[in-house]
Amino acid sequence: MLTPQAKKRVGIVAIHHESNTFIPVPTTLELYRKSIFLHGAEVTDRFSGAHHEIGGFLQVLSEAGIEAVPIFYASTAPWGAVTDEALDTMWSTIVSGLKSAGPLDGILAAPHGAGVNESRPDMDGWWLGELRKIIGPEMPLIATMDPHVNLSPAMVEACDALIAYRQNPHLDQRQRGIEAAELMLRTLQGEIRPVMEGAFPPMAINIERQLTFAEPLLSLQRELDSVRAHPGILSASLALGFPYADIADMGSAFVVVSDNQTELAREQVERLAAWLIKNRELFRGEMISPEGALARVKDSPKPVGLLDMGDNAGGGAPGDSTVLARLCQANGSYRTLFYVPDPESVEAAQAVGIGGRLSLKVGGKLSMTPDVPLAVEGTVVSFHDGKYTESQPRHGGQTGGDMGPTVIVKTDDGFTIMLMSRRGGPNGSIQPILACGLKPADFDIIIIKGVHAPVGAYAEVCPTLIRVNTPGVTSADMDSLTYRNRRKPLFPFEELP
Repeated sequence: MLTPQAKKRVGIVAIHHESNTFIPVPTTLELYRKSIFLHGAEVTDRFSGAHHEIGGFLQVLSEAGIEAVPIFYASTAPWGAVTDEALDTMWSTIVSGLKSAGPLDGILAAPHGAGVNESRPDMDGWWLGELRKIIGPEMPLIATMDPHVNLSPAMVEACDALIAYRQNPHLDQRQRGIEAAELMLRTLQGEIRPVMEGAFPPMAINIERQLTFAEPLLSLQRELDSVRAHPGILSASLALGFPYADIADMGSAFVVVSDNQTELAREQVERLAAWLIKNRELFRGEMISPEGALARVKDSPKPVGLLDMGDNAGGGAPGDSTVLARLCQANGSYRTLFYVPDPESVEAAQAVGIGGRLSLKVGGKLSMTPDVPLAVEGTVVSFHDGKYTESQPRHGGQTGGDMGPTVIVKTDDGFTIMLMSRRGGPNGSIQPILACGLKPADFDIIIIKGVHAPVGAYAEVCPTLIRVNTPGVTSADMDSLTYRNRRKPLFPFEELP
């Protein structure tokens, strides 16, 4: 612990967003204000003890006797590019907070890394660079980032150290916050001087290959561990990349942080980049069609979780695609759970009441949704407020959520439909399902709107998980997306020499 005479003050700032530029609807200031928009002590109240990097920041600073000075935290669900009004308002709020915070000795930041703004495509690189201009070149700025960051040279230049979560699904956010805060503590004590180098190989790891608990990423994680164990290395991180942001920085990358040894950091980060290029064929991804996935259900341990990659709400998709639900309905052999955000259908079900019969056209109502609404007839079973709590580490580090008014409807042909007023909810936690009185074991198929984020929760209840190559704005088949701004050459779009 620092002595009272040496007590330091560290600011905490964050702007979080994962921006899908294939969604034509922007992310507005109103969406941020309706989600998480916190000032000062509100940040501490929200994240103290949470499975989130901010929780890790607060723990280490408190234990070390350093005053945490939370300034601003804003986050909202993945969606389209962030409007200028939203980014400018959030940035001006940070500037005001810095002015009123008093003297600071360091900044811990938590950008996502895949934010895209209408006027500033490298959103996180922009605001981190502006932050560096304000605090000057000497104050340590250490930041965490989501591994789906589209790392940019501007981000590397602005920070003394960048530390990405190591797990996907993201179950180690708090640990990475602890790691970043401990680096800050050692820096303030004069024990280390972090310097960082980045490498940007011309590669984009397919989203289907981005599960860190399986090959080929297990092999890449071992390479990273060997770099971390090297004398003089403080941290090493993989940026998996976010393929749904059509910007010049889209792709996979690495950063290595050393203790004042720039050449060592450069040597090790280039070693990692060379390994990825050498093994690039392992990262193309497996594409299983919807029909192929359904064919596997019969002989698979149940319930089977069908991961709808093209309608991945964690990547910005609306979550209301009916492609897999329609296929299961046509098959008619399996007890299926289908959750879908559809406030219009929620209102219709509320109007007839519990036990009431109704015909619905579910999902498929947004312009970017790849299929039309699903026609069903069923009985209203129950109403719920949509609120739930989560005590375990889950993707995103949240401790609960609110789906809004939620209705359970059962059809005569074995379908259970969970109608939500808001998207999200069950993608990263099974608690929303349990809170509605449903038991995963009662189903043969659960249609899940994600790729890897849900694994941390659903692996406990689904002995079989199948990633399905469905259409949509988060399609795993990157060739189905129209890119205009990505760099070239970029594997797997172009072959590399």
